Amino acid sequence: MNFHVMTLFPEMVMNGLNTSILGRAAAKGLLSFEAINIRDYTLERHGQVDDYPYGGGAGMVMQAEPIYRAYEAIREKIGHTPRVIYMTPQGQVFNQKIAEELSKEEDLVFLCGHYEGVDERVLELIATDYLSAGDYVLTGGELPAMMMIDCISRLIPGVLNNNVSAEFESFHDNLLEYPQYTRPEEFMGKKVPDILLSGHHANVEKWRREQSIIRTLKQRPELLKDAVLSKKEQQFLAKLLEERDGES
Repeated sequence: MNFHVMTLFPEMVMNGLNTSILGRAAAKGLLSFEAINIRDYTLERHGQVDDYPYGGGAGMVMQAEPIYRAYEAIREKIGHTPRVIYMTPQGQVFNQKIAEELSKEEDLVFLCGHYEGVDERVLELIATDYLSAGDYVLTGGELPAMMMIDCISRLIPGVLNNNVSAEFESFHDNLLEYPQYTRPEEFMGKKVPDILLSGHHANVEKWRREQSIIRTLKQRPELLKDAVLSKKEQQFLAKLLEERDGES
């Protein structure tokens, strides 16, 4: 899968993506990362890519032309029209379901805004998706883009050493991940649950699913509305809700 990031800070993007798991996956040819410096596509002699907003107001706005020229260079290079994701707090909040959808693309382009935003006209011309990292404002789109690329990349076959990991981490079946433990068996008086030492794989899996349900109910109950549960798990959840309501 190929990621193209249009940015004013290419070093920030490449330094972040070419490390750890993603860096190793790129070295294997499973992923490719490209940071396109928008300044390289301005026609201004001094590399200017922003200007004052029409109608007045504070701050500066990124100009349409350098962004569009950068996008056209990407499109010409890859030979087709890609999805272009604009990082903005006005967009849909990114989640695992969106990541799974985007992981099916061959190329993804991320547009990272700065200052007071981007000239609306270029967004109308090239942006296909408006995504947000959450309901807060950052200084630029680079960190959200890197976060989303990390999440999407983990879903590409071969990127994780254990391909099962991506499937059973948090938000699988819309449930939070169960508690994890490793050696030693006891730490500061706290012991690993006996079930995990039993070697009985079916019982371990049942315990993990129940713990995921308990954790989701406690920390993110809104996720349970769309959770994928078996009939027995639905009964388990109903019992938990009954006990919780009895305590309140």
